[in-house]
Amino acid sequence: MAPTQAEVEAAFDDPKLANVLYHDWEAGTYDEKWSISYDERCITFAVDRFRAVAGDAGPFEHALELGCGTGFFLLNLMQGGIAKKGTVTDLSPGMVEVAVRNAEGLGLDVEGRVADAETIPVPDASVDLVVGHAVLHHIPDLDQAFREILRVLKPGGRFVFAGEPTTVGDWYARKLGQATWWATTNLTKLGPLRSWRRPQAELDESSRAAALEAVVDQHTFDPVRLERFALAAGAVDVRCVTEELTAALFGWPVRTFEAAVPSEKLGFPWAMFAYRGWQRLSWFDEHVASRVVPRALFYNALVTGVRPAPPVSL
Repeated sequence: MAPTQAEVEAAFDDPKLANVLYHDWEAGTYDEKWSISYDERCITFAVDRFRAVAGDAGPFEHALELGCGTGFFLLNLMQGGIAKKGTVTDLSPGMVEVAVRNAEGLGLDVEGRVADAETIPVPDASVDLVVGHAVLHHIPDLDQAFREILRVLKPGGRFVFAGEPTTVGDWYARKLGQATWWATTNLTKLGPLRSWRRPQAELDESSRAAALEAVVDQHTFDPVRLERFALAAGAVDVRCVTEELTAALFGWPVRTFEAAVPSEKLGFPWAMFAYRGWQRLSWFDEHVASRVVPRALFYNALVTGVRPAPPVSL
């Protein structure tokens, strides 16, 4: 259910309330909006993101996901053999409900909890892996969150976070998205293109969701700054890598265009164009651009680290 205008206005001063309202609002359509699935395509995507920053680490016995959303990252990692059982957590009850339902449909050993990443409700040293996708930039107090991550990990346990916006990447993604939205919603007012215009009520609701989404986004990251949060909490073997430059410059206008027009106007050929285009440009970014372009200019940041094991007594 969409939040009321009064709830939206109250959320502008409370980022945690904004996160609950926005993600409860989006829970029922989130997988469709972001083309999330639990098949080979997204299993490969999730495992590749994990391996890009953590290498051959794992498999792990018990993984916990922060800001699980509908379960995209952890459920696909589990299907890819990264973890055997999982716990999904999110501030949004709606998202936890959908994530647990998705896990049950896949036959995965997963429990769900409504939880704040700044006060994770699990015992000290109780999980082997903590993961998240596009979650750190929503958390107001990242110093506290990283202390909690290190607390719940067993000694030698690892965390892996992916999908975090860099400062430069967030800037150009937002500019491209705004320009595409403006162009599409104005061009589809013209007579020959009116059949490509979504109903005004849907456009207004999308605009309200975008306004709330701007509140839930608390941070963008320089890769060095992201590493420092982890190091300050006591993590070792900390590493941050970035990905998607040309793929992001292509993907954000495509995604915004998809949100601005009726879905029935696009269809399978468009979906293949968008997916194959993103795939090819991601390959170029990984194998060519990453060798010559500074990492801070890419769109996505991924970070990993390890809770140190206690020294061995002699």
